[in-house]
Amino acid sequence: MATCFHHTDRETGRSCTRCGRPACSDCLREAPVGSHCWECVKAAQPPTRERLRRWNAQTPGLVTRTLIAINVAVFVLTSLGGSRSGVVGTLSDRLALFGPAVSRGEWYRLVTSGFVHANLLHVAFNMVLLYRVGEVLEGSLGRVRFVVLYFVSLLAGSFGALLLSPNTYTVGASGAVFGLFAALAIAQRQSGVDVWRNGIGGLIVLNLVITFTVPGISIGGHLGGLVGGGAVGALMFRSRA
Repeated sequence: MATCFHHTDRETGRSCTRCGRPACSDCLREAPVGSHCWECVKAAQPPTRERLRRWNAQTPGLVTRTLIAINVAVFVLTSLGGSRSGVVGTLSDRLALFGPAVSRGEWYRLVTSGFVHANLLHVAFNMVLLYRVGEVLEGSLGRVRFVVLYFVSLLAGSFGALLLSPNTYTVGASGAVFGLFAALAIAQRQSGVDVWRNGIGGLIVLNLVITFTVPGISIGGHLGGLVGGGAVGALMFRSRA
């Protein structure tokens, strides 16, 4: 009896229907017709870049909509509790950005705070903006780069908030959204688009005015996200030029 091409100490009566080599059951994978050895399966897969391209092309806006769904779900969960410290529910307190807690090792707050919102208007405003700019950038950058851009912007916003208001509970996706708007503005400028005529530049300025004039808004979070998203967006779109 023949032995497996890979496990040479194993006798087998089966073989790969593609290459014909004898193979044991551990080395065979079921196929629409017969069974293929793992080497044939691997050889038939497209290159990594092609697999990423196909993944990016499926269901446009999937990452943007998933982020919106997560934000809404977290808002519903945190809304089930009472109100304290201007943040909805004690779960929000445990997820919100708070300098003393971060210094004690609760680093997860740098990310979780970006998915918590103080009230319905807060989450609705951020999600509308995320939907508006997210699908545009996701379609242009692809899912992988868009995820990187979003979370870098979110973390940059968290660091900005810690820098300017470390002892304040800070929540919201605004830092990440500001980063997306900065990246989109830079991408359009690099493409020769006038950001003042298409409204993106004016929208950023309007949100900055609101940031500095309306009480209770995290200035550090918004500026941090703006700088972080702008920097990463510039690198990403430059590499695509």
